Amino acid sequence: MRYVVGYQADQRGADAVALAVAIARAQGASLDLMLVIGEDAPYVAANPDGKRVHPEEQQTLTAQREALALVPSDVEATFHVRHGHSFAATLIEAGVEFEAALIVVGAASNGLFKRYTVGSVANALLHASPIPVALAPRGYHRMDPIERITAFIGRREGSEAAVDVALVAAGRRNVPLRFVSLVELDERADDFGENINAAHRHANTVLTEAAHRLPPGHEASVEVAHGRTFEEAVDSLDWLDGELVLVGSSRLAQKNQLFLGSTANKVLRSLPVPMVVVPRDYERAESHPLG
Repeated sequence: MRYVVGYQADQRGADAVALAVAIARAQGASLDLMLVIGEDAPYVAANPDGKRVHPEEQQTLTAQREALALVPSDVEATFHVRHGHSFAATLIEAGVEFEAALIVVGAASNGLFKRYTVGSVANALLHASPIPVALAPRGYHRMDPIERITAFIGRREGSEAAVDVALVAAGRRNVPLRFVSLVELDERADDFGENINAAHRHANTVLTEAAHRLPPGHEASVEVAHGRTFEEAVDSLDWLDGELVLVGSSRLAQKNQLFLGSTANKVLRSLPVPMVVVPRDYERAESHPLG
């Protein structure tokens, strides 16, 4: 199992590597660190007998050394350099070529500490990738194995793929699994109590079905979080340092592609932990799982 990691020689690159290591350690995956350079940028493989005279090539070789130095010895990693006019498109091409289970990138550098401000690369991935995309919050540096997976569930089309991937990922290495249903309440309405009850019924149904697909004794739980806004509901939840959130892409997405809907966007901007967005109708969960 392979993960493609979008690497840049900056904080976002370091955040992406740290998250990729944490997930890989929990799932037994190898990493393909991908540096994308301009189509006209000079780069040749390091040659001990050759003469490196171009500063851009030296910067690339320095990036390779620094990127691999970020990866602990117990995680297999390979560094790649590719020319491309689009960072996101090149990552998707590499992910498809390598049959990667995940593309990992860092959030935009101007976000608050451990919060998200989705930059152009992540935004492009979240609207086109046929492979699940993991987003590392700014300042993410934890490399210990992921210790719990939280899957946001809903009754709209698009959430099923995320539930499937969460079940495979959690079951593969016995990682605890939590299902969460978010309810945005309009307290002026008369039916907010029924909305909460409906969310509880649906969440418990998902948990019951999950119990049949998880190994015996596997730790799984369900919670319903509510608030006046989705952001308030997310803030009401308890989070582990080693949490990983899974959400499905919008029902508006094309088959087997991502499209981040308005609810997921609100969730994303409220999360203090990493998030994976799973394409709608993602069909390779069993053969190429996140975990």
